[in-house]
Amino acid sequence: MQQLRDGETEQDVEDSFSGDPNYMASLARGLAVIQAFSAQRRLLSTSQISQRTGIPRAAVRRCLYTLNKLGFVDSEDGRNFALRPRILALGHAYLGSTPLARAGQPVLRHVSSSVNESSSIAILDGDEILYIARAFTSRIMTVDLDIGSRLPAVCTSMGRAMLSRLPAAEQSQLLDRARLVQHTPHTIAERTALEAELARVAEQGYAIIDQELEIGLRSIAVPIIAADGRAAAAINVGVQAARVSREDLLLRVLPVLREAAEELALLAG
Repeated sequence: MQQLRDGETEQDVEDSFSGDPNYMASLARGLAVIQAFSAQRRLLSTSQISQRTGIPRAAVRRCLYTLNKLGFVDSEDGRNFALRPRILALGHAYLGSTPLARAGQPVLRHVSSSVNESSSIAILDGDEILYIARAFTSRIMTVDLDIGSRLPAVCTSMGRAMLSRLPAAEQSQLLDRARLVQHTPHTIAERTALEAELARVAEQGYAIIDQELEIGLRSIAVPIIAADGRAAAAINVGVQAARVSREDLLLRVLPVLREAAEELALLAG
């Protein structure tokens, strides 16, 4: 199922597939109910899920009933629902079959230990990046991210590293869909400026996000290039801007990331 964009409902998605005899609306609705939950919304009522997805309350109740019987959701009071640990099995099947997610973990640990900073691998999923592997240090970052987290591709270092490798037509189509939000005073939120930045990233082979997503957060990423020349994924290191300069990222972190990306490219196919 495609990820819903801001302002889009499951009904909008169903309407886009109207007339397709192979489209299973009940399955799509069940997946939409699951995706309504998040780290910020761990407990949701039927009405709240209906509002978030656009699915009628009666259909949401049937989805929750089925998911509860299958062990994917639970409710202590019969009104508010939460995901159960069994939901992890859905993502585990993907992560377990993805070489970059499996083999990337020791590479990330090496990167993190080499530069003493947290590092990540993400793939491009629509106009978002999806984290598939993480290695942490003891440092505390203000952005709470883990495997399965999503962020807008246009304002993340890994997103821009991957977007810069897309053919021009695909890149343009993705930018047409993307919401350019001014997260901080440093965010590039104008289409022409963003296109110029992506061209610069393509030329230099790395992307730096300097407090564009959140004040105090700086990151650098390089693409993991598959045999066909596309970016299969990207790898990054995130740092606290007050502690690590852009120059330090280029001199100390970038060589380590490039070496790791070359190693991971062997798994990208």
